[in-house]
Amino acid sequence: MKRRHPSDRAPARRTVPATLLLLLAVLLPLAAAPVATASARAAEGDPAVTLSKKEAGKGGEITVNGTGWRPEALLMLLVCGRSSPERGVIGGTNSCANADGRAVTTDKQGAFSRKLPVAEPPEPCPCVVHVATVTGEQAVVDAVFTVAGHPTAELPPPADEGRLAVLATPHLEGDSSLLTWFGAPPVRQLVVTVGNPGTAPVKDPVFEIGTAHGVFAPQWEERQWRGTVAPGGRAQVRLPVELSAGAHGDYQVSLRYGTKLLAEQPWRVSRPWGVTLFWVLLCLVVPAALFRIGMAVVDKVRPRPTGTSPRHAHRTPARPTDTGTDTAALPWFTQDSAPAQNRRSAPSEKRPPPTTKGHVWTRNGG
Repeated sequence: MKRRHPSDRAPARRTVPATLLLLLAVLLPLAAAPVATASARAAEGDPAVTLSKKEAGKGGEITVNGTGWRPEALLMLLVCGRSSPERGVIGGTNSCANADGRAVTTDKQGAFSRKLPVAEPPEPCPCVVHVATVTGEQAVVDAVFTVAGHPTAELPPPADEGRLAVLATPHLEGDSSLLTWFGAPPVRQLVVTVGNPGTAPVKDPVFEIGTAHGVFAPQWEERQWRGTVAPGGRAQVRLPVELSAGAHGDYQVSLRYGTKLLAEQPWRVSRPWGVTLFWVLLCLVVPAALFRIGMAVVDKVRPRPTGTSPRHAHRTPARPTDTGTDTAALPWFTQDSAPAQNRRSAPSEKRPPPTTKGHVWTRNGG
C-alpha cells in the first residue's frame, strides 16, 4: 500500500480554515445588525417615565426617573387627578397639585431622577404623574399613579369637540404706549390662524395663553374666543396677552388648546426707562430739598451776638435826622440865600449900622 506524504495532505487542512473565515465574515455583520438597530432605536426612543411606587398616601414621597428626553431640558413634575395616559390631563394643570410640583433638568443623555412629594390633587382620581417640558418642543408623559385615600370618580365620556391646528405663523400685534414707558403692563394681541381638521364644529373654544420669562415655567391663563370653526374651515383668532407691571426682557408666549401646544412666539419687551428717570430725579431732588431744609433749621437755631438781628430780619431804611430847617439837608445853601421864611425864623444878630461915605453920624442926629 502506498503511503501519502504529509505534504500531500497539507493543502486539504488549509482549505477548512479559509472556508470558516469566509462564513464568519458573512454571518457576523448579519448578527450584529439587529443589535445596532436596537441601540439606535433606544437612543432615539420616545420619552419614558418610571415611578418607584405605584401607590402612596398624602405626605409620602416617590422617585420619578426618566429617559429619552431632550438633553438639558427643563421639565415639570406634577401629581394630577382626573387623568389617564390615554386621554391626558382633563382640564389642564387646573387638575394638578401645582403647589407641590417639582422642576428638574435632564442631563446630556436626556435622563433624570427626581423625588416628588405626594399631594392630593384638586380633582378625584384616576391620577397620574404628569411630566412635561417647560420650554422648547412639547413632550408630555403621564404615568399611572394612585393617591391612597383620595376620592375616585369615573372620567367623563369623551366628547367630539373637534380639533384645531395652526395654519399660519402666529405673530404679536400692538405697540407700547407712553404709560408703558413709565412701568404700565405691556399689552399685545396674539394673532393666529387656526383650522379644524375634525368632523365636528368647534364652538367658542377656550385657549390657554402662557407667558414664560427666562427658565421659569409659563404662567397659564384661560382665554375664550367667541366664534365657531366649522369642520374643514379656518378662522383668525386674536387673544390678548398682558404682562405684569414693569416687565422687561425676553419673554415667550405659548398658545395651548386642551393638551396640545399650538404655537410659541418670542416677545422682547423694552425696559421702562421712564421709571429709571423718575428714580434718578428723585435721588437728586430729595437730597437737595433736605439740604435746604437743614440749612434753614441751622440758621434759625444758631447763636448770635447781642445786638445783631437774624440774616433775614426786616431792615428799615435809614432816614436823615430832622433839625427843624431844610438847610441841614442842603449844605450848599448859605444863610443869606436861604428862603425868607427861614431867615425870619433865624435869631437876629447885632450888627453895626451901615455907613455912607461923606456923612458923619452923630448920636444926636447932627
